[in-house]
Amino acid sequence: MDDRISRLRERVLAGMDLSKEMTDEEIEDLIAKEMAQTAQKHPLSLKERMYLGQQVFNSLRRLDVIQELIDDPAVTEIMVNGPENIFYEKDGAMHHWEGRFASEERLQDVLQQIVARHNRVINRASPIVDTRLADGSRVNIVLNPISLGGSAVTIRKFPDEPFTMDRLVETGSITKEAADALRILVQSKYSIFISGGTGSGKTTFLNALSQYIPSEERIITIEDSAELQIQNVPNLVRLETRNSNMEGVAAITIRDLIRTALRMRPDRIIVGECRGAEAVDMLQAMNTGHDGSLSTGHANSCGDLLSRLEMMVLMGMELPLPVIRRQIASGIDIIIHLGRLRDRSRKLIAVDEIAGIAEGEIVLKELFRFEETGVCVGKVCGEVKMVGSLCHQEKLAAAGMLEAAKKGGLCGLS
Repeated sequence: MDDRISRLRERVLAGMDLSKEMTDEEIEDLIAKEMAQTAQKHPLSLKERMYLGQQVFNSLRRLDVIQELIDDPAVTEIMVNGPENIFYEKDGAMHHWEGRFASEERLQDVLQQIVARHNRVINRASPIVDTRLADGSRVNIVLNPISLGGSAVTIRKFPDEPFTMDRLVETGSITKEAADALRILVQSKYSIFISGGTGSGKTTFLNALSQYIPSEERIITIEDSAELQIQNVPNLVRLETRNSNMEGVAAITIRDLIRTALRMRPDRIIVGECRGAEAVDMLQAMNTGHDGSLSTGHANSCGDLLSRLEMMVLMGMELPLPVIRRQIASGIDIIIHLGRLRDRSRKLIAVDEIAGIAEGEIVLKELFRFEETGVCVGKVCGEVKMVGSLCHQEKLAAAGMLEAAKKGGLCGLS
């Protein structure tokens, strides 16, 4: 079948009018015409004709052999390890895909098609790029020969409808009690950092948290590749970084965008992920009247995130460690840590408050913690429990949320 697809594709390409931009309908008509001629010599079943036509169309106008995986809503991640080795994650399990690209050159044609849609460039001079698909899916590309076995592509898909906090409660990722507490904290403009490992659901959780932002506020989002789906906020500006290129176009970094955002009268700034020197600017924004700002970062625990933030700040500015820690302690109020358990489920693992600094170290106070109770039918069982109360309640009082917090227990434990 692969040979038939290649031969039919070549005939369709030969019959295309390259002097104009052909529509999808014109391409489909041309495919049907060529396929009818093929069927006269080599009879095809209706199922074979439909499959053959779809594969040729995908190779010409869409993303070739991985388009079927893109279209499957149950697939959450696609990993292309060269033209012949394709894997995907579905329902938490990893699978090998039987499809393959015709060649490394064909794979690179598809990659050029992906990056061109969002004004990105990938070539031997710039062999690594982060971008996104039209549906918002996150894409990372590493070209051959940097990737020795052929060009590597990793596509992280997001649901068409972003997860709400209610949906996360339904799936058991968080309890109703913890979700209500986070709603109060977001509405009271506590600055929140979400930590977790790769695939732990940081972006999904950040999207869900955003539903609690009051609709009258002005929000600026800043990302390497725009993928956040902020809900119910009409006064929203989305900013995206830009790479430099060989034509002299200058790069625009996360740091540039944070500085620009400060001049755009934001109520809150949301940085999709802090992974380097931009942590300096993010902390400065949090410390200069932009309470309620949100961001995410890779870390193994709430405490580990603090160490990573210190390192990221040092990447951008030489400051004494005590000064950095004071900036972190005064800028960030809450750290939420997410994890992926051994059964592949994603859970809220901990919610910690930054209580202050004691003896030169940042002090964390646990508010919520996931407590495992065992394994039931192959699933890890447990519950997110409230284990402490909020120390700093000034923002609750200023927002008129103190009584609601007391009723929910957020201020009621000793």
